[in-house]
Amino acid sequence: MDAAFSAEQGEIRRTLREVITKRCGPDEVKAAVRTPAGYDATLWTALAEQLGLPGLALPDAYGGVGCTTAELALGCEELGRALAPSPLFATAVLAAPLILALGTEEQRAALLPRIASGELTAALAVPGSGLATALGLVGDNTGDWSGGGRAGGVQARLVEGAWRLYGQAEQVLDGHSAGLLVVAAHAGGFARSRTLLFLVRADAPGMVRARQTALDETRTQARVELRDVEAELLGDDRADVPAALAAVGDVAATVVAAEAVGAADRVMERTVEYVKQREQFGRAIGSFQAVKHRLADVYVQVQAARSAAYYAAWAAGAEAAGFGGQGAERAGGLALAQGLDALRTAASEAVQLHGGIGFTWEHEAHLYFKRASSDELLFGPVHRLRARAAERAELFGTGARPDEGADLGQADMGQADVAKTALGEAV
Repeated sequence: MDAAFSAEQGEIRRTLREVITKRCGPDEVKAAVRTPAGYDATLWTALAEQLGLPGLALPDAYGGVGCTTAELALGCEELGRALAPSPLFATAVLAAPLILALGTEEQRAALLPRIASGELTAALAVPGSGLATALGLVGDNTGDWSGGGRAGGVQARLVEGAWRLYGQAEQVLDGHSAGLLVVAAHAGGFARSRTLLFLVRADAPGMVRARQTALDETRTQARVELRDVEAELLGDDRADVPAALAAVGDVAATVVAAEAVGAADRVMERTVEYVKQREQFGRAIGSFQAVKHRLADVYVQVQAARSAAYYAAWAAGAEAAGFGGQGAERAGGLALAQGLDALRTAASEAVQLHGGIGFTWEHEAHLYFKRASSDELLFGPVHRLRARAAERAELFGTGARPDEGADLGQADMGQADVAKTALGEAV
């Protein structure tokens, strides 16, 4: 593995940071999430048209840039630093890869160029609150979450040659504003029970979408109700949908891990800036040894999370290129666990070290605290992510299941003393 970034990757990071710094400060983020779409449409247009972000990991044949997961993760790390609200994750990380993997050539040609250009946004609608389960992050993906022939979930029926969907999906990321929904539904009853994916346009009769109040406003969620809605089958009915979702889940875990690293790094930077300026007893609070030690521990955790995220991104790209991902399917989950841990720790320390003002909901530290809590609810919890990675790696032997409470993959905190010395000099 070559840990150095290429010139192209460095340019992606630099350009994105310039755009985000100018147009996505805390006040702009708060204003954007209160718009009907939940994000700044002007910023999204700039990210799509000027930087080609939605098509970064799509093939050239469909209007994309043809990059790998590594470039997509770097881009999302920069967006994560500012918690910039956008439909990028739902569109480019969840929906587009499914269309690419399972769609017919006609469906790919019709949809992917529009997604790559930013003209069309998309979302993945999974019944209930089982996004982490559907993506195979916390357990085996058997398809039961789609309804399994029982009441609830989303059911699909073939009526006079047309597929009709009936049911409801919760916690659909960017589902209220997406122009296209990729809906996971159960079909075949008990005789041919299986999970299939369907395409539903935003203007489909019988579909009702409502934005939900979410803990993290920067990652909007919606409830989607399908009342006998006509839908188009994605690909054919022989597709291995659980396997495709699990493959998308590995990449999604890596991208969310990179976002978490960017957010943790930024909130740590802001905290260091604050403790160097805030005075107590006639001196900056950053000069107190206890504060140095706390921030040094955060620094070590963030750097460990960054290493895990970069390795997972490299492994996913290597696997896609056919060079062997060296456990990419496990690296993503472990990187996500490490990233969520780092973000939660950095955000919690930011709230406390900012003192009284840090405990007010209006302070920007709470944007990061909410992101950490919300992401763990959506994609975790952390101990389940680690337990799942250990199970897939057969760490405890074939068929053995680790204790779900096991705290696997923690960073080696033996480096803390060195980091404390370095950070102490900085503050």
